[in-house]
Formats: sequence, C-alpha cells, structure tokens
Amino acid sequence: VLETVCAFANEPGMGGGWLLLGVEKASDAPGDYRVSGIEDPEKLLSDLHSQCASVFNAPVRIQARAEALDEGTVILVEVPEAEPASRPIHFVRKSLPGAAWRRGPSGDYRCNHNDLAELYQGRSSQSFDGSIVSGATLDDLDPDAIEYYRDVRRAVNPSAEELNFSDGELMEALGAVVHRSGGLHPTVAGVLLFGRRGALRRLFPANRVDYVRIAGKEWVEDPHDRFTTLDLRDTLPRLIQRATAAVLDDLPRAFQLPEGEIRRDEKTVLPDKVVREAVVNALMHRNYRRQQPVQLLRYSNRLEVQNPGYSLKALESLGEPGSQWRNPVIANVLHDMGLAETKGSGIRVMRRLMEEAGLSPPSFDSDRHNDQFSATYLFHHFLSEEDIAWLGQFRHLSLGEDEQRALIFVREIGRITNSDYRDLNRVDTLTASQRLTHLRDLRLIEQVPRGPATYYVPGDELGGPSNEDEDDLFSSLSQESEALSQKSEALSQESEALSQESEGEASSQAYREQLLAELPDELRRELERIGQRSRDPKKIPRLIQALCALRPYGTRELAVLLKRRRDYLHRQHIAPLLTERVVQYQFPDEPNRPDQAYIATEEQE
Repeated sequence: VLETVCAFANEPGMGGGWLLLGVEKASDAPGDYRVSGIEDPEKLLSDLHSQCASVFNAPVRIQARAEALDEGTVILVEVPEAEPASRPIHFVRKSLPGAAWRRGPSGDYRCNHNDLAELYQGRSSQSFDGSIVSGATLDDLDPDAIEYYRDVRRAVNPSAEELNFSDGELMEALGAVVHRSGGLHPTVAGVLLFGRRGALRRLFPANRVDYVRIAGKEWVEDPHDRFTTLDLRDTLPRLIQRATAAVLDDLPRAFQLPEGEIRRDEKTVLPDKVVREAVVNALMHRNYRRQQPVQLLRYSNRLEVQNPGYSLKALESLGEPGSQWRNPVIANVLHDMGLAETKGSGIRVMRRLMEEAGLSPPSFDSDRHNDQFSATYLFHHFLSEEDIAWLGQFRHLSLGEDEQRALIFVREIGRITNSDYRDLNRVDTLTASQRLTHLRDLRLIEQVPRGPATYYVPGDELGGPSNEDEDDLFSSLSQESEALSQKSEALSQESEALSQESEGEASSQAYREQLLAELPDELRRELERIGQRSRDPKKIPRLIQALCALRPYGTRELAVLLKRRRDYLHRQHIAPLLTERVVQYQFPDEPNRPDQAYIATEEQE
C-alpha cells in the first residue's frame, strides 16, 4: 500500500490517486469486485496516517476514511499528487533510485535513473527544451536555418517585430540560446530547431524520423523478409516538411472526377493536413530526453505514428481546447512558422477531416510506463459495401452500428482497446467497456490479458488470431493454457525436436548462428552447449534473464537460442519470470503485439 501511495504522489500530471481497501476481485469480468471487509479499520487508519507522514522523505498527507457497508467495512484513501519541489517522494531508509516508485497503467514500478531525472527536472520552472546542451557552442547553429526561419516567418506575418532583430537577438528571443557564465549557450530547442547537420548528429544522434514501409498489415518479425526504411535527419522545421512529403508521396491515391469538371482530381487516401498534423504532433510533443527516433510505420491498410513521450493530456481529453506542452520553446517557434497550432485543436481538426473523407477517426494510445505515444490512421472507409456484406454473417446477433465499427477495426488492426472504441464511436469509458464485454461474451473478440492493460483480439466467432505468433502468445497468456504447464517437462521436450524441424527459416541453424554471433563469448559458449533437455531447472530462466539484460528479445529469438518450442518456453519459463518481475514486457500495454519482446528488470540487471 505504501509503495502505491509513493507512486501516486510521484506521478506527474495524474493528480494523485485513490485506494479502496477491503475489497477483492469476484471474477475476471471488468469491475466485478466484492467486499471482503477490514477487521480493525481504526487501527489501519491510524497506521496509514502515521506511516505516510514518517516513512517518506516528505510527508504525504493522505485523506482516508472508513465506510461501513452491509457486507463489511472498507477504507477509502485519497492520495494527493506531491508538489514538484518535493518530488521524488521516496522511502528514507532505502537508497535511490529503487526507493522511489511511479505509477504505470499496469500498476506501480520502481524508478530508474531516467525516472529520477524527469522528477528532478520538474522541480525547476525551466523546461527540458529550454536547458543548455552540454558540449554545444554558438558555432553549432546554422545561419541558413536561421534565415529559413526568417523566410517562413515573413510569409506568415510580414510585420512580426522579431524579423528586425539581429541573429543573436533573434536566437535569444526565441529561447534558442541563453545567457550563462558570461556568455551565450545553445539550448536543446536551439540545436534541434537551428542546428547544423553535424551538431544534430553529434548531440542528438537519435533525433531522426524513420519512415518504414511494411508489406501487409502486421510487423515483419522474419529477418529474411525485410521492410524498406528511410531515415530522415534535419532541423525540426525541415524535418516536418521532409517527413510529411515522404509519407504523402508514398500513400495510395484515389482518383475522382468532380461534377462539371473535365479533369480528374488525385487525392491521397489520407488528407494531406491529417498527415502533417500527425508528424507535427509527434515531433513537437515527443520526449527529447529519450534517445529514440520517431517512427512512421506505413502498413498496407494504415499509418502508425509512434514517438517517445506519453501524452500529458488524458486520452479522453484529446481534442478539447487547451494544450499541455512538454516542449514550450519548440512549440512556440513551430507556431510562429505556421507549422503547428498551440490551442489543442489539432486532434479535433484531424478527426473532422477523417470523418469528411469517410474514414475511421484516428485512434490514440498513451503509455506512461514506457513513455510512448502512438496514433493510428486507417486508410479504410467505414462502412463500405464490402464491409456491410462481411458484417452480414453477424446479422442474427443484432449488433449496434458502433459494435459493427469495432469489428471492422479488429479485422483491420488485429486488436482493439477501450480507448480505440471510444475514439471510433465517441462514447465514454463505461459504455465502451460494456460494448466490448458484450462482444467478448458473443465470442467475437477475446480479452487479453486480465487486468489494467486489457485489450481484445479476434475471437473464435471472428476467425481467431490472424497469424501463428498471435495465436501462440494469446494461448500462452490465457488462463486456460496454464493447466497445460502442469504436464511433465519430459513429455513437452520430447515433442520439441519435431516442432524444431517445422519452425521454418527463422529457426534454422543459420539464423541461430546469426543470433549467437552477437553475444558475449561466455554466454555464447553456454548456449552452444545447450541440449534439448536440462537437469538444472534454473538454467533456462537464468539464460533468459542474461539474454534480456543485453537487449530486448522476442519469444522466437529466445526459442531459437534455447532450442525450445515457443509456446512451451513462454508457458513454462517466460510467464513465471514475468510474474516474478525478473523480466518485463518491452511494451507492457500491448502484451500480444507481434513485435513484443522481453527485457530484464533494472533491479534484476
């Protein structure tokens, strides 16, 4: 309970949280709880207030009260968000960073050094993009980039007063440089907006946009079936233009002949402004502390935009007036250049344009734990004649139009979340949950997994998982498959030799040699000696932990290296390691995504 109090107090922008003590899960259905009761509520209340005031580096002033119900007494605890100057809240008798906790969508987790840096930064009124870049000088700013700003600004507002400033005055006025120790020093925003190519590569090596074109509707795991990629590096204003152009030039195009015209029009399947807004949002709101590129993933049926940096606004508030800036210096400059709006209307504009084009509205996902944000833009028109014909097979179920939209979405994407359902149908969280539960009860979709990170994949009546990997992972996550783990290891491993022969090219000896070649000598030699059977029950878990401490590894890679079948490996070894928090999902909010991988938790590393 105290770890959760610590996490609620630390998490920026969440407004604290609530704890309800004296209840327990009644079933796996969402929101189905029953009262178990608190035997001595007065003592627990006293202990809670006392501990929260004394065990942390700063007192956490909770508000707690007991409520007597027919089934028993429960305790309701309100935990306030700590003031920025007090964060990070941590246990005084333990050492940082592990003594501090944060709150993620799947529960509480220990802070690492990156978490601490973010919490300490919150103590300052200065944003990260306004801070000085270590190792940068004024020579790292490009005069051509500054002149480019002047040209664009002049086109937007010819009478802008800053156009009369000298370059030095202009950079200072825009927050691109600041006075410190008797001189001017470039800021993070200054380098990103006006930096020379060499400076950008040296100081921000991951500040690029990767445009990735993928055949089909799903991420390609097979290393022999390569996707095509285009890596883009430049100052942010130019990067926005180049990335937008790269997407638009590659999108499918539709031809139409407007009434009364003799020449046909050519339009991309996504409106131009939607693509530009998607790119601008990713670059303007991303977390520049993270050394990770923005990815534009172009599938055959959709565009996915992924950037480091969870949304500072709640998902249900996206599109409402008002904007929360992670990078205010960058946002202001992009606004001055007419590249970005700063009033929170961008999402609303995208939704309206998609609707006018007859397309599904964009869906968004924000992951606080992994500090990631993603947006999905389907090329699909709802509801086309083809869709209506396909939905005819479910006519006897009397589905509502919003439920039919959800089925089309699941067919195209392979999964759906509560947030996706809300974006599709403009309904609230409770309504979305009820509709998804209804579709689950009809076996049209399956719930994966049970808990805060719930989402849904195609069910038996919808054709089930669309590929072997999703089927393997879903079955390993479902509770029914846990019973299979009780079978003897001998029987399971006797069948592995046969399954190895049918694993295909990815699990061939050549692929295994490729994976082994990147490993440290000692670990590589141990894996080279591994057989189909092991008398040491701790050997396989230890090797999984050692591999995942090096980099994220997917189930397929681990299966090839360890000479085990994928479903057996996950059921018998990976699932217990996840439960024990020895390893964790690389993408904890999407356990069943095709490119899921596992990493060793920091405390285990």
